Amino acid sequence: MKKLFTKIAIAVAGFTGVAVAQQDPQFTQFMHNRLIYNAGYAGTSGAMCGNIQFRQQWSAFDGAPQSLALAFDMPLAGLPLGVGLNVITDKIGPMNTLFLRVPVSFNKVIGKGTLGIGLEVGILQKKIDNNWITPEPGKVDNYIPGNYDALSNPSLNKLTYDLGFGAFYQIPGKMYLGLSSTHLPAQTVKGGGDLSYEMTRHFYLMGGYSFDINPRNKITPNVKMKSDVAATAVDVNLTYMYDNMIWVGGTYRLSDAAAVMIGYQGKSASGGLNYKIGYSYDITTSGLKGYTGGTHEIILGFCLSQKVKKISTYGDDRFLN
Repeated sequence: MKKLFTKIAIAVAGFTGVAVAQQDPQFTQFMHNRLIYNAGYAGTSGAMCGNIQFRQQWSAFDGAPQSLALAFDMPLAGLPLGVGLNVITDKIGPMNTLFLRVPVSFNKVIGKGTLGIGLEVGILQKKIDNNWITPEPGKVDNYIPGNYDALSNPSLNKLTYDLGFGAFYQIPGKMYLGLSSTHLPAQTVKGGGDLSYEMTRHFYLMGGYSFDINPRNKITPNVKMKSDVAATAVDVNLTYMYDNMIWVGGTYRLSDAAAVMIGYQGKSASGGLNYKIGYSYDITTSGLKGYTGGTHEIILGFCLSQKVKKISTYGDDRFLN
């Protein structure tokens, strides 16, 4: 099992002298945590919002991918700006990645919605331990960290800068559309010896539109496309919501997995604080389906609406935007 996982991990990481692969973690409930994909989202909801999202992929594997994302954003009072914070960790086998980014967005009301144009600046840290298990004992690859009997390739532990850009437009409770890119510098992170890791630019296109069936029922199709040019992943989702409180949905990730999700959102007694909890379960449909367990993901979030003069209640349906 360990050898099988190592082969999969090598394929995922793309170690071929310089590693090249999609490096941003995958999340099924992408529609509930848009800031981690697009810097332009910051502040466009008009509320102070935070999310924490945890994903355990391929639960049957020891050392399988595990991802955690924390996001926070808010508009700046009196200024057409939104600010935020993204902290993302991703682990697969001996590889650990940390992303810490601060997005700042210029927001402008256009029609019924808000357009945000944002830039994010931060750091990324890539760590690869040298306890890598080689798929062929006795073989040595100078481009892969690991211990090989008396020989040892060094581990990698490097910190560098990171930049991203995004444009995001949304009409709260109705629609959203975003285009963005992460890792704009696309720099090569160099370790000891021949080991190096190339960070590739990632491009995102995401959107959704809510259709009201009646005052208590609505459906929202969502789509996200992620690409690093070499490979593309597409998620297609359909979510049904009842009474603006309970949602259920399904997602299909092309050539990879199908997922089901369920969630609940509520309001505080004063109506100023919204909160939510969501859960999704992925079933692998790719060639790995005979070896992997399911994937579990949970998200918790809140939004605190800003007080508006002459309005006696602050709650609205922007929370899921």
